[in-house]
Amino acid sequence: MVASGTMGGSGSATVVVVNWNRRALLQACLQSLERQPQNVDFEVIVVDNGSADGSPDWVESYSGGAPFPVRLIRNSENRGFCAANNQGILAARGEFIALLNNDAEVEAGWLAALRSAFDIAPDVGMAASKVLVFEDPSMIDKVGHLIYPDGQNRGRGSGEIDRGQYQQIEEVLWPDGCAAMYRKAMLDQIGGFDEDFFAYADDAELGLRARIAGWRCFYMPQAVVRHHRGATLGKQATRRLRLIERNRVLLAAKLFPGSLLWKNPAYYLARLAAGAWAALRGRGEAGQFLTATEKLRLAAALLMADLEALTMLPRIWSKRRHLKRIRKLSPRQVEQLILSHRIRLKELSQQVASPS
Repeated sequence: MVASGTMGGSGSATVVVVNWNRRALLQACLQSLERQPQNVDFEVIVVDNGSADGSPDWVESYSGGAPFPVRLIRNSENRGFCAANNQGILAARGEFIALLNNDAEVEAGWLAALRSAFDIAPDVGMAASKVLVFEDPSMIDKVGHLIYPDGQNRGRGSGEIDRGQYQQIEEVLWPDGCAAMYRKAMLDQIGGFDEDFFAYADDAELGLRARIAGWRCFYMPQAVVRHHRGATLGKQATRRLRLIERNRVLLAAKLFPGSLLWKNPAYYLARLAAGAWAALRGRGEAGQFLTATEKLRLAAALLMADLEALTMLPRIWSKRRHLKRIRKLSPRQVEQLILSHRIRLKELSQQVASPS
């Protein structure tokens, strides 16, 4: 572990960056943090998941001259996004925890804008960034999150041209883990990421769990981030799609009220039908798989994901029972929360999930 400089005091933040074999992107990510004003008190923790591309050595070298404290946690293997972030959260000294993908770069004022969200009210536990597509900053990647009642979630505003329609501070469902900030006291109360999720929908699970515990989230439009889409597992990687589908089921099983759970198969079938119709016109997730072989591979990945989720349900159901310890919202209130932040089926079926 490498340290550089000091930090501390009320309002301080820890930025956690998880890395796996993305040295060039990591360099640009950390260097973008140098744009933050000098009066912003923060440290950076890089959790490296067993990279073989020299990333850890570069972090060690960079930390010696960085304008903010940098610490490195080396893992001997890829422990996944959830476990690595939990390591960073556990080691953090800041009052607030910011997560930043290694394939994202921040604009000046990003940290200060996120930090100001927590001055709105004591029950604000999360803050969401304005995430733009790196390759085309006029396009929105996500500005908070929406969810479909079968558990599938999508970035709010994803794919829209940024015309200033999301320039107001407002309450949203939860932040995207690509670039988010959390109150450390909230994480101490409800726990960190569920490591059964490994990657994908992990931020949705944490965010909805926090909402159930009575915490709120605000979107801060001045907290701007540019995100490379598809830098982790690739847009059509079947493992990515398998994790997304598996974790959709786990999310619903763990956190959804019973009134939505029993309707889940119907919502799921409706989404599959809408997705198939969109695919015929070359749109949506399935529309990215062009040949019959590719479509069969997609169908097999979804089937395997659902079967894997079934094997994990006993453990997830046990975790569901433990929610009583932190619950503030009633099942009816949780249902209303989900439905009030529901993504339209047509919009969902025509989108391609962000690879973050």
